[in-house]
Amino acid sequence: MTVQKKKAVVLLSGGMDSSVVLAQAISHGFEVFALTFRYGQRHQVEIDAACKQTAAFPAARHTVFDLNLSQFGGSALTTDMDVPKNVESSDIPVTYVPARNTVFLSVALSYAEAIGARDIFIGVSSVDYSGYPDCRPAFIEAFEQVANLGTKAADGGERFRIHAPLIRLTKEETVQLGNRLNVNFANTHTCYDPAPNGTPCGECDSCRLRIKGFTEAGLIDPAMTSSKE
Repeated sequence: MTVQKKKAVVLLSGGMDSSVVLAQAISHGFEVFALTFRYGQRHQVEIDAACKQTAAFPAARHTVFDLNLSQFGGSALTTDMDVPKNVESSDIPVTYVPARNTVFLSVALSYAEAIGARDIFIGVSSVDYSGYPDCRPAFIEAFEQVANLGTKAADGGERFRIHAPLIRLTKEETVQLGNRLNVNFANTHTCYDPAPNGTPCGECDSCRLRIKGFTEAGLIDPAMTSSKE
C-alpha cells in the first residue's frame, strides 16, 4: 500500500538558506510545494536560482508568485537606494523590506490551506543574520498562532505548523547541513546587489554572512569561486 506524503509549502527565494530548507523538507518525506515571490526585487537572479533548485530536487510544484512590493518602496531591495557595502551596524539595515516575511507567510498560509498542506517551511535565521525583526523566533511563534486562530482548517482542528529549521543555526552550521543534503550551492544566489550578469558583489551584508559561513565551515563557496573566474 502506498503511503500518501504530507504536503508542505516551502518558501524558496533561491538563496542559500531557503535551498537548504527545501532539501531538508524533502529529506523529511514531505511532498513539497515550493513558493517563490517576484516581489519587485532589483534583480531576477534569485528567481532563476530558485528554479534551478526545484529542477534539482523533486518538488511537486514550483509557483512563482507576483507580488509587487516595490509599489510601496521603503527598502534598498525594492528601490534604487544604495545597498550598504562593508558596513558594521547594530541598526536594522535599509535592505529590510517592510513586513516582507509577514506578507510571504500570509500568502504561503493561504496556499497551504487551499491545497490541504498544514506545514510551512521558511529559511530564516536569528543567529548570523542582518537583524531583521521578522527573522526572530518570537515572530515565527506568533505567526504560527495567527495561522491557528484565523483559518477554517485550524477551526476544524487541523493545526498548522511553521517550520524554521535554521532559526538557531549559524551560517557555518547551515552550510554544513546543506553539504550533507547535497545542495548545489553553485546554483544558489545570496547577493543583494549583483552585477548585471548575476555576479555577487561580495561586499553586501548578505554576501559577507555567506562568505563567513563557508570560511568557518572550511569549505569553498562554488558560487563565489565561479564569479571570480
